Amino acid sequence: MTTFIHELPFGAAFQPDATRFRIWAPSAETVRLRIFEHDMPMRAKPGGWHEATARTVVGTPYGFVMPDGLFVPDPASRVQQHDVHGPSLTMNPAAYVWQNPGWTGRPWNEAVIYECHAGLMGGFRGLEARLPELKALGITAIELMPLADVPGPRNWGYDGVLPFAPDRCFGTPDELKSLIDTAHGLGMMMMLDVVYNHFGPDGAYLHAYAKPFFDQGRHTPWGAAIDFKRPEVREYFLHNTLFWLNEYRFDGLRYDAVHAIAEEDFFHELAREARAATAGRHIHLVLEHEDNAARLLRTEPGQPLFDAQWADDMHHCLHVLLTNETEGYYGDFTDATRLLARCLAEGFAYQGEMAPHLERPRGEPSGHLPTSAFIVCLQNHDQIGNRAMGDRLTTLADPGALRAATMLLLLSPFIPMLFMGEEHASRSPFQFFTSHGEELARLVRDGRRAEFAAFAAFQDEATRAAIPDPNDPETYLRSRPERSDPAHAEWMAGLLRLRHEHVAPGIPGTRSASVDVLGDGAVQAAWTLGTGRTLSIAINLGRAAAAPTVRGDTLAATPGATPTHLPQGACIVTLA
Repeated sequence: MTTFIHELPFGAAFQPDATRFRIWAPSAETVRLRIFEHDMPMRAKPGGWHEATARTVVGTPYGFVMPDGLFVPDPASRVQQHDVHGPSLTMNPAAYVWQNPGWTGRPWNEAVIYECHAGLMGGFRGLEARLPELKALGITAIELMPLADVPGPRNWGYDGVLPFAPDRCFGTPDELKSLIDTAHGLGMMMMLDVVYNHFGPDGAYLHAYAKPFFDQGRHTPWGAAIDFKRPEVREYFLHNTLFWLNEYRFDGLRYDAVHAIAEEDFFHELAREARAATAGRHIHLVLEHEDNAARLLRTEPGQPLFDAQWADDMHHCLHVLLTNETEGYYGDFTDATRLLARCLAEGFAYQGEMAPHLERPRGEPSGHLPTSAFIVCLQNHDQIGNRAMGDRLTTLADPGALRAATMLLLLSPFIPMLFMGEEHASRSPFQFFTSHGEELARLVRDGRRAEFAAFAAFQDEATRAAIPDPNDPETYLRSRPERSDPAHAEWMAGLLRLRHEHVAPGIPGTRSASVDVLGDGAVQAAWTLGTGRTLSIAINLGRAAAAPTVRGDTLAATPGATPTHLPQGACIVTLA
C-alpha cells in the first residue's frame, strides 16, 4: 500500500490522537482555534506564530478567530467544508492509496500539452473519463487551470485565495488524486497552473491578520504586492509547490505571471528546492513571463532553472497573420512575417527591442536556448478568454490557413499546447466567468466592459453592453467546448503520430539550421534535429503563392503544397 504526504510546517497536521494547528498571524496578538462551535486559545510563539493541539477526526470543521471576532479559514487548508468563507476541514492526506506509485514521468521532449478548465471538462471525474480519448489523440500532458479554492462555483481559477485547497466545485481531493493516478497509469503527465503573484479580491483574509505578508509600498493590478522578501511568505509558496508535486504527484507546474513578482531570486530557490525534493522523477517547471526572461531558462550545472516559458510572441505573430488584427498588444506584431521568422529561429520575437504597446524594451536574447524552452500554441485560456466575446480562431480565421498553422504548431520542434476543444475545432466561445457577490460582480462586469472601450468594435455603450457579464451563469455554460468537427480530431491525431515518431525523439540537441522569408505571410524554417536529420517547414499565411525550397521526404502537406510551390493558406513539412 503506497501513500504520499507532504508535511506542512503550518496548517493542520492531522493525527488520530492529536492534530497540531499552526498559523502565522503577526497582526493578531491573540488567536483562538474554533473546532465545531467550540473555541480554545492558541499559544503565541515568536515571530507571529500561533499554535494549538486538539483531538479531531477526519472531516472536523475548524478555523481561527481573530481578536475582533473575525472567523477565518486556515490559509493552508487542504479542503474546505463548503466555500472560502466557511470552515476548513481536517483530512488525512495519506488516506488515498496510489495505484501507480512507481510513475516517474516522461521526458520533456515528449510533451504535447492539453490545457483545460476542470469544471468545463466535467470536474475531476469527468476529465478522468476523457483521458483515454485524449491519450488516443496523442496528448501526453494535461495542464489544469488553477484549482485553488475561489468564492462560488464558477471561476477561471485565478481568483484563488486558498492555494492548498482544491476547489470543491471540481470534486474532492481524492477524486483529484484518482484523476492524476489514472493519467499516470495511461502514461500521461499531469501539470497544474499555480498563481503566486496575487490573491483574488474576495476571501483573502491574510490582509486582516498577516499584514506583513504584503508590501504596502509596492502596488500591482491586484493591490499591494505579495512580499517575497519575507521568509514566511517564501516558505508558504515554496511548500505549495512541493505539496502539489509530492502529495498530489503532479508532474509539473506552470507559474502564472511571474513578471509581477519582483524578488526573482525566489524562483531560483524554488526551482532548486523543487528539483531536489523530486529527484528521480521527470518534473517540469514552466513560466509565464511577459518580459521574455531568457535568464530564467538558462542551464545551471546539471539542470535548467525552468524548463520552458509560454512563447506568447509566436502566438501573436500567427494570430495577426491569421486574423489581420492589430489592436491592443497585437499592435507590436504588425511586422508579423519577419517576427515569426525570428521566433522559428530563436524562440522570442522581442529580445530587448522597444515594444510600442508596453512603451518599454522587452525581452532578452534567446537564440542559445533549446527549442524545448518554448511552449507554443494557437489558442489558450488567455488569448481566447481575454477577448471581449471569447472568440475562438475557428470563428475568426480561414479554415485552410488555420489547418496550415496547426501543422506548424504540431510538427515544429517546439513544445506544442492545445486548448480544450481545439481538437474538435470547437466554435463555442471561451468567455471570462466568475461567481462573485453582487457588489464585486458589478465592479468586475463594468470594469471588463470599460477595458474594451478603446477597441474599434466597442466604441459606444450599446456595443460594450453586449460583452458578456462574467457573473451570469450562462456565460459559464456557453464556454463548454463543443465537438463541432469530430473528423478534425482524427486529422490532428495523425499529425501527432508523426510528431511522436519523427520529431519528438530528435528534439534534444535540436538547433536552428536556417530561416527565410518567402513573401508577405510566408516563411520557411529548418532545424537540425538531435538525431542528425533536417526538419523543414514552409508555411504561407499570405495572399500570394510562395516558392519554398524545402528538401527531403514529405512528412505532411496541405492540399496543393509541394516542395517548390506553396499556395495561399498552405503548409508543407519535410524530413531529410
